[in-house]
Amino acid sequence: MASASATGKLSREEFRRQKDLDAARKAGTAPAAVDEEGKVINPHIPQYIAQAPWYLDTGAPSLSHQRIPEYDRSADKLDNWYDRGAKAGPAAKKYRKGACENCGAVTHKKVDCLERPRKRGARFTGKDIAPDEIIQDVASGYDAKRDRWNGYDPSEHRKVYDEYAAVEAARQKIREEEIDKQTTTDLAAVRKVAKAGKGEEKKDDDFGSSDEEDEDTDKYAEAADAVGQKLDTKTRITVRNLRIREDTAKYLINLDPESAYYDPKTRSMRDNPLRDVPEEEALFAGENFLRYSGEAPDVQQLQLFAWNAAARGNDVHMNANPTQGQLLHQEYQKKKEQLRDSTKVSILAKYGGEQYLEKAPKELLQGQTEEYVEFSRAGQVVKGKERAKARSKYLEDVYTNNHTAVWGSWYEPSSGLWGYACCHSSIHISYCTGQAGIEAAKASSAQNLLASSSKDEPSEAPKPDLGGSDDRQKKAEELFSKRRLGEGEVKIDESKLTQALRAERERKRKGRDEEEEWGGKKKKAGDSHEVTEEELEAYRMNRRMTEDPMANYVDEEL
Repeated sequence: MASASATGKLSREEFRRQKDLDAARKAGTAPAAVDEEGKVINPHIPQYIAQAPWYLDTGAPSLSHQRIPEYDRSADKLDNWYDRGAKAGPAAKKYRKGACENCGAVTHKKVDCLERPRKRGARFTGKDIAPDEIIQDVASGYDAKRDRWNGYDPSEHRKVYDEYAAVEAARQKIREEEIDKQTTTDLAAVRKVAKAGKGEEKKDDDFGSSDEEDEDTDKYAEAADAVGQKLDTKTRITVRNLRIREDTAKYLINLDPESAYYDPKTRSMRDNPLRDVPEEEALFAGENFLRYSGEAPDVQQLQLFAWNAAARGNDVHMNANPTQGQLLHQEYQKKKEQLRDSTKVSILAKYGGEQYLEKAPKELLQGQTEEYVEFSRAGQVVKGKERAKARSKYLEDVYTNNHTAVWGSWYEPSSGLWGYACCHSSIHISYCTGQAGIEAAKASSAQNLLASSSKDEPSEAPKPDLGGSDDRQKKAEELFSKRRLGEGEVKIDESKLTQALRAERERKRKGRDEEEEWGGKKKKAGDSHEVTEEELEAYRMNRRMTEDPMANYVDEEL
């Protein structure tokens, strides 16, 4: 059948005879076909395999088109390369015609000469003629032309090994020096001391030598590293290169099925498994915390910028050229800030209101700073700057009306009232009466009155004294009445008031202290002065009412 294609289209009779011959060959009654090499062709081979294509058909039955052609692969050997630097014999003695004018070699011209340009070439001097190079014609095959390592000298890679070995040896030496500085225990010295001590003692044949076992263990430990770690027996340092098995898995942090969902396929847990623990203090706060913390938001903004720029027709791609995208994003941010500042300046210049944009420092707004302060047990500042005490908006440590303590410094448990600790007065903005006020408050207390009344009762009923009972009733009314000094209907002596006004003006004019002089009389040590109604009225008449809105008013028309 293969030969029929070379003769053209077969007639009906020839096609029938060819079919009969093929059937006879398959039945074994006719001899099988033979190719040009004398090899028998199996008659059961299908026609689409036995028939050669038109560009390989020779006109005879053959299966050579199904076999790999035998090419000359001598040129594909990797060792077939140029002999670099090879010279052809000794150099010439004199210059030859047509040679290089610079070095004198015949194998190249002056334009292609690789020697240093001479001041006077070999053509004119005839000296120092370079030997001729060996011109090689290396026939490279298809594979040899495309082999990137063809002609590479493997000995060159030995230099890389030596360089890395030198670096590793220097690093090992530095590590040993650091360990020697940290600890004074030398394993070799300890072993020597142990051997010397055992040599002096009597050997025990029942037990083996532990030193020999340790040496064998160290020897085999250096040869076989443990799985997941690199053990150096000389320095006793273990470097792990796998995940530590003691680490708790994500799905074991919280076994509550209602906690954060764990996806076993992607091994991700987006939410925080422990909601009660703050994210900053938790060992694992979920992938979402890592995704939105650190530099992750910056990368997301950069990716969003690249997408928006690409949608507008700009050639920006985050993965293809990340450096270009980063530079363009920085330039975009800078121009955006400039545009925002210019817009803000133009609006403020047109409408004003710059004073309303000024804000207090962040330290004052948030109430915290980065200043570190360390105190001792006694409360003194040991390190850092002492923080200023927080002050209220009200006036502090301001004593009014001759008081030496502030309002609210004293509390009366029986009545539940607050007052001044200097005079035990429970009336706000009252005048201080000093120690006399404290004694009066004690005497007017309900307990003292009950105690005094029980002591005054005689064993036998006394005769009624109309005058004494009236004075006692009047005194009780004064003590238990709500009227205080200077309140209600007050009877004031005009002469005493005039004298008190004169003494008050004199005291204010001279600027003397109230404790040194009151009403023109010096106070002795331990002496208490009772304030009279006239003196209190003189003080009220001469004091300045700062809360009066008309205090500073002056009528200019008068």
